[in-house]
Amino acid sequence: MQGDRYSRMVAWLKVALPLAALGILSTLFLLSRVVDPTQTIPFADTEIQDRLRNQRVSGPYYSGTTADGDQIAFVAQTVVTPNGFTGASNADDVFVKIDLADGGVVNVTSQTASIDIAQDFSDLTGNVVITTSTGFVITSEAITARIANLDIRSPDTIFADTPAGELVAGSMRLSTPEPNAPAQLIFTNGVKLIYIPEKAKD
Repeated sequence: MQGDRYSRMVAWLKVALPLAALGILSTLFLLSRVVDPTQTIPFADTEIQDRLRNQRVSGPYYSGTTADGDQIAFVAQTVVTPNGFTGASNADDVFVKIDLADGGVVNVTSQTASIDIAQDFSDLTGNVVITTSTGFVITSEAITARIANLDIRSPDTIFADTPAGELVAGSMRLSTPEPNAPAQLIFTNGVKLIYIPEKAKD
């Protein structure tokens, strides 16, 4: 009698245990289907909308030629156009190289820049450094520049390391005064030069 009861229990467990396992697996499968797949996307809704609204380009490179034949190359870490493809673009970690038609070279770096090609202007701000092949290293907090023609201006005080010595001026302009003429670098508004004979000899 006891052996029959044991045999019936074993037979019942052979059926009940697989059914229980199947039920557990079904429950796990149903629970996994409840997970929202959008939760795995690494971007929040606001970030996606911001990327769609603000056209962002990483590591852009642009080049062109001015009306006077000066070649300009522009590199930045990122460029963002807040209004899509229209209006001014904002750039970070900017480097500009200008190969002048007369053979000179001008390099410009800045932390940020606002560029509007349609309006033919750009504002470079934040530790702006202008280096020329003639030996000038000019620093300023901000400069403005035209795009179609060479015309770089500093509306505020500049500091310059020049072949003749150290120079301070209230404003500066690097431009081509007339078509096909050599570029001119002019300092105005309270110019002060500390002449260093050793540098002048070099």
